Amino acid sequence: MKYKLVEKANPQDRDSKKWYANAVNQGTVGQREIAGNIADKSSLTTGDIANAIENLLQEIPKELLKGKSVKLGDFGSFRLTLSSEGAATEKEFNTAMIKNVKVVFTPGTLFKNALSTVKFERD
Repeated sequence: MKYKLVEKANPQDRDSKKWYANAVNQGTVGQREIAGNIADKSSLTTGDIANAIENLLQEIPKELLKGKSVKLGDFGSFRLTLSSEGAATEKEFNTAMIKNVKVVFTPGTLFKNALSTVKFERD
């Protein structure tokens, strides 16, 4: 994995700067290419795999919006989180105060282990 060094200031002490590693993006791989790579390892066609991925992309948000976490075995799980403004009392709170909904992905053990062999190379 390639990285580059970036100098950043400490938000609490603007005069104090340190160097940090940032991952370098080496490009993008699309859904069709991933489907082709998977098809090469299975008896399914690229179209079959692409269709399954597309269906998964439709199902995950539906389940998340029902308030469920979605666990995909050793791949990992998805869940929604939110943030809001605070209200002085429970009665004063309203849904307009909810500002941000995010999807959190937590990798499963197999997925994490697959990434544990990462080697670093400076760009």
